[in-house]
Amino acid sequence: RLPTEAEWEYACRSQTTTPFHFGNIVTPELANYDGRSVYANGTKGEYRQATTPVDHFGIANAFGLSEMHGNVWEWCQDHYQSHYDSALTDGSAWVNNNEQANRVLRGGSWFYAPRNCRSASRNFNSPDDRNSDVGFRVVCSAPRTL
Repeated sequence: RLPTEAEWEYACRSQTTTPFHFGNIVTPELANYDGRSVYANGTKGEYRQATTPVDHFGIANAFGLSEMHGNVWEWCQDHYQSHYDSALTDGSAWVNNNEQANRVLRGGSWFYAPRNCRSASRNFNSPDDRNSDVGFRVVCSAPRTL
């Protein structure tokens, strides 16, 4: 299944409190984004204009996950909400009955500025849209036991 938005951010942060799991600054040597732009005191660099292979940068977070920042926006189960008022607090997906509702995207992409690659950054898209800068990550869940 797709991760919930809460699961995605927890996995991305991997027990850190900085904007990126590797610290406060991102550079094109750490993630795939539009390197013509800078974040904080970072530096400009390569704009690859395409996705990179998994583990291209060789920098996994503390949970062993690579490319959580940049490369492609990643779909989440949740329907997009512009705020967190009345948000669920148990980590489950926040959905409604509208199958056409916009879905949450997380992680930034090769096409966007580095600020969109922060752990807390979020975006949305229609479930019918397909773009070369949008992908997904699969979560494997064990069944509950009593």
